Amino acid sequence: MMDGNVGATRRALDEAGFGRVGVLAYSAKFASSFYGPFREAVDSAPAFGDRRSYQLDAANADEALREARLDIAQGADIIMVKPALAYLDVIHRIKQELHHPVAAFSVSGEYAMIKAAAARGWITERAAWFEVLLALKRAGADILITYWAKEAARVLANEAPASS
Repeated sequence: MMDGNVGATRRALDEAGFGRVGVLAYSAKFASSFYGPFREAVDSAPAFGDRRSYQLDAANADEALREARLDIAQGADIIMVKPALAYLDVIHRIKQELHHPVAAFSVSGEYAMIKAAAARGWITERAAWFEVLLALKRAGADILITYWAKEAARVLANEAPASS
């Protein structure tokens, strides 16, 4: 998100009587090659240049923490880390250092890697995506945004122990 957007959004919601509506901040959206399959599917590749001017440098986790702190100060209810898998350290640091809810957005490239490897028989798809989602949760993610959401919900509902 551009600097100041979280604060403006929070103020607008509050002034309109929607103070209980949460704000999810794109505080830690990294410039990443993992967006490729989505951009190709929706034909949204940049016509020129790239989007790195408003996305974080993959090598700079400290910047992600600074941006998250600013967004929290402006009223962000949840900090999103996107993509997720290559940034487990950032998810963990935000959770540990800022004690704030974290959403991990597992993007199209992460999904496509597992799909492609499974299609070639190199890995077992369900076991692989389950392991990835578990790693995101273990890193500190409170919310998982993933292409596997429906399947994961079905699997977890069918395999969950009887309610206690």
